[in-house]
Amino acid sequence: MPSVAVKLYSVFFKFLLKHRLQNRIQTQPDESNPFGVTSRPEETIAAANPLFDDGVATKDIHIDPFTSLSIRIFLPESALNPPEPDSKAPHKSRVRSSSKRSDLDSAHQQIDTAHQSHGSFSRRNSYGNSGMPAMVETKGELRRNSYGCSNDMESLNLMSAGGGGVYRGYSPSNENCRKLPVMLQFHGGGWVSGSSDSVANDFFCRRIAKLCDVIVLAVGYRLAPENRYPAAFEDGLKVLNWLGKQANLAECSKSMGNVRISGGGTEFKNRHIVDTFGASMVEPWLAAHGDPSRCVLLGVSCGANIADYVARKAVESGKRLEPVKVVAQVLMYPFFIGSIPTHSEIKLANSYFYDKAMCMLSWKLFLPEAEFTLDHPAANPLIPGRGPPLKLMPPTLTVVAEHDWMRDRAIAYSEELRKVNVDAPVLEYKDAVHEFATLDMLLKTPQAQACAEDIAIWVKKYISLRGHEFSY
Repeated sequence: MPSVAVKLYSVFFKFLLKHRLQNRIQTQPDESNPFGVTSRPEETIAAANPLFDDGVATKDIHIDPFTSLSIRIFLPESALNPPEPDSKAPHKSRVRSSSKRSDLDSAHQQIDTAHQSHGSFSRRNSYGNSGMPAMVETKGELRRNSYGCSNDMESLNLMSAGGGGVYRGYSPSNENCRKLPVMLQFHGGGWVSGSSDSVANDFFCRRIAKLCDVIVLAVGYRLAPENRYPAAFEDGLKVLNWLGKQANLAECSKSMGNVRISGGGTEFKNRHIVDTFGASMVEPWLAAHGDPSRCVLLGVSCGANIADYVARKAVESGKRLEPVKVVAQVLMYPFFIGSIPTHSEIKLANSYFYDKAMCMLSWKLFLPEAEFTLDHPAANPLIPGRGPPLKLMPPTLTVVAEHDWMRDRAIAYSEELRKVNVDAPVLEYKDAVHEFATLDMLLKTPQAQACAEDIAIWVKKYISLRGHEFSY
């Protein structure tokens, strides 16, 4: 059973959540409140940090001016390792050269100087088998390359401590542009709360980025009740399409920037087109280190519903999404429900943290009143005609908790995928509650760490480069 501390915190958590949800229901659009604006409690936010202080650098960017859709990029320090020349070398043998390490450490020391001057548990059961381009200011002149990569390590030093240069964080170098898979992460919060830059989500994404060795894009999708279905789902798909555009723009910038003027000279042909159309729109971290052909979706609670929707749309889009390819998805205790209750929905209706009554309020705030039904395609994955044939879905790992009332429907969805030969294992964690691996209070527990490690083991089967296959 969960500890006494978890039980007490759950009571307090549910009391506050019920109060907030009821307040938001009362602030729906009407004559006195035509916009239905709600007030949310102040959430603790983790500031973006472009340095690799704890092994992961982060930055926030907005990708849609019309909806203020934002993402936080988590870049693991392993991206600084030089590309492995021998494709048959073991994956674990990739170690940054001492010279690169010393250069980076020296740069970090200069940055710091400049700033100063200014338990045991039952682990699990397993089911199934199988912004702007980088600029450097030198002698009053701004220098920019074609797709946001600086020319050498000197660029980092100049930006951090050079005369008059403004430090803008990590700037990729052409010499250490190692490609990493990209993971889109969708936070939880019952459609009405949570954010991509909260302390809890920041901690979780850093952990996943390091364990899986991927670039994580945490999506700050729109929340209900101001933005009802399908706003959050559309935001998830928009980020996936944006990732494809980033890959294509980076290729465009590189190819156009490498064409020289006939008859000699040192200027690049069509450079003005590159600068105005390509480089200014390309995110340099993704251009230097992102490999969209190895894309993974990871959703937490209601974020798992978004991930599953994006995966279905990716299947429907097919080659139109190239070079983006969704190779796997992870659904962590998905927020599924249905009109015909399952055994766990009856037995565990009053479970910890997110009980059934609270979740019903969340669904009423998220689904449009005219479309409200527990068998809505966004809510019930088992209804017929929900999307493309299940056999086309990517490999899907489902994480469930023993004391979560939503567990049975998630397991049933996984079973349907396995029936059509999709690799869809289920990891069930004993004595665990909903959001046991992502809730702020539980993030540092051994079980949360074990869950992240288990996810990394499974994900690496599908994101490892040829010659570096990972097995377990």
